[in-house]
Amino acid sequence: MSVDIREIASRYREEFWNKGDLSVAEETIAPNCIYHINDPITLASGTGPEAAKKAVSTYRRAFPDLHITIEDTIVEGNRVVVRWTARGTHMGELMGFAPSHMKVTVTGIDIYHIAEGKIREFWVNWDTMGFMQQLGLEPLAARALA
Repeated sequence: MSVDIREIASRYREEFWNKGDLSVAEETIAPNCIYHINDPITLASGTGPEAAKKAVSTYRRAFPDLHITIEDTIVEGNRVVVRWTARGTHMGELMGFAPSHMKVTVTGIDIYHIAEGKIREFWVNWDTMGFMQQLGLEPLAARALA
């Protein structure tokens, strides 16, 4: 049976992030998956499904109406590139920041290395500064980058 790596990447964003179905992590992410997250606010600790569950839970608690729209998907060999737009309302605490009740829109790009039906390595680059500015937290972001 052939594995559709585009479908694995889609499930990661649609079912895992949008619906908050944490069981999808075990189905789509390898136990030793390595994350490359290039921003000052995401606490990327650990590997595998548990680290991903922690990130999803953190952001979904802070943004209960979080929805990520997949704008483009490109498949090349064993890699999938996904360009996305996320929208949500900051209704819960996020990494020590009190709820602002602000609506935010942020864009990003993921690259997944998929082998044997699971995400083995993951890169994400998203507009962290724009996110912080929309929440009125840009001075804090500037200090985090210093």
